[in-house]
Amino acid sequence: MYVPPHFSVPGKETLIRLLPGASFATLVSTGDDGVPFATHLPFAYDEKRGEFGTLVAHMARANPHGKCLEDREALVIFQGPHAYISPSYYATDINVPTWNYVAVHAYGTPAIIEEREKVRELLDRLTFDNEKDRAAPWRADQLDGKRLEGLMRGIVAFEIPISRIEGKAKLGQNKSAEDQAAVEAAIGTLWK
Repeated sequence: MYVPPHFSVPGKETLIRLLPGASFATLVSTGDDGVPFATHLPFAYDEKRGEFGTLVAHMARANPHGKCLEDREALVIFQGPHAYISPSYYATDINVPTWNYVAVHAYGTPAIIEEREKVRELLDRLTFDNEKDRAAPWRADQLDGKRLEGLMRGIVAFEIPISRIEGKAKLGQNKSAEDQAAVEAAIGTLWK
């Protein structure tokens, strides 16, 4: 990711701030033919496992992307708040249209999780992350055991220990204080 110095933010800390709202991310890998493959998935993040943390997710076993996960680096793209910025928002008239946004790119080599107990832990974690704020959170143990086992056989669970992480917050830091205030008045604050 191209990150000019004035838009650079700490990757790990930015990812923590983005989650859980930006936990639906894009996993990008390359196959044996070198062609990129992208899958959109919900991710859970364990910030305490590894220097930059570890991501966990799963995909349908039928998805061919699962066959190119191990033994090669993958990229997970998290997109945070973003907005189109019209030149008419600025106080000065020397600007052009742009887009303000926050994004995190996390890199690492996926490892398939085969152990049934660890797959179940992963499913419970993903479910908890997405259900915790509901009045009556749903849990996987509400499913019939036989059905749950069948569903677990139909997925590829994996984790990605993050080896490198980049954060970018392009929010007009390269603009004058007057222009920054005018954009904030026009659209509100994307990121505080």
